[in-house]
Amino acid sequence: MDADINFYFDPVCPFAWMTSKWVRQVQAQRDYTVDWRFISLRLINAGVDYDAHFPPEYEAGHTAGLRLLRVAAWARAEHGRESMAGLYAAFGAHIFDAAPDPVNQRTEGEVRERRGTREFVEPILAEAGLPLALAEALDDESWDRELRQETDEALALTGKDVGTPIIHFEPPAGVAFFGPVISRLPEEDSAAELWDHVVGLARFPGFAELKRSLREQPQLAALGVNADTVGQQEDWHGGSRRQKK
Repeated sequence: MDADINFYFDPVCPFAWMTSKWVRQVQAQRDYTVDWRFISLRLINAGVDYDAHFPPEYEAGHTAGLRLLRVAAWARAEHGRESMAGLYAAFGAHIFDAAPDPVNQRTEGEVRERRGTREFVEPILAEAGLPLALAEALDDESWDRELRQETDEALALTGKDVGTPIIHFEPPAGVAFFGPVISRLPEEDSAAELWDHVVGLARFPGFAELKRSLREQPQLAALGVNADTVGQQEDWHGGSRRQKK
């Protein structure tokens, strides 16, 4: 698929979701085409000791992301690349844009683990207009080879010390970068302006990195941060709040 933007996402990354919503704003205003591609945080961290390096709920969350990507990979194989926009939108809406259920309260680890189950994914498939049978891919490790190849493809564009999302501007010849990481969704009338600033910087020859590890929690209902409030600032050293560098 020839696209104006290749966007590599893991469905359980809140920052990828926030950036994707901004990209969709710009896409609508500029009539861009986007190829929604895969990058797995669980595969990136395959050799990492989760107990030593991450908060306790991260392994369950990243594993759920891998399971959802298996479903997405089968959906793409059977229903084409154009099916990914709707499926990712449905993933993100259910994971991040819905407030926590006040009745069926779960621990953070339970919430993240549930995202990799049939109970969670089947309503999402139905919403995206896709067959519920695709949920069978949750446990199908045969898709991991394709997910690894696409994850490696993304990292080959940027280098390995990155996370999600990765955006490839004007592929195949254009440059790719991790991010931009944003915690607030811009207003409709400023979304394209922000995009122009980012692309202008990305196009400058020799530009490599502009970074700070302090991040606000994204304005996402699932995190308890409304659009009219500012999320608590956290230090994401190493890009993921790792407990050890």
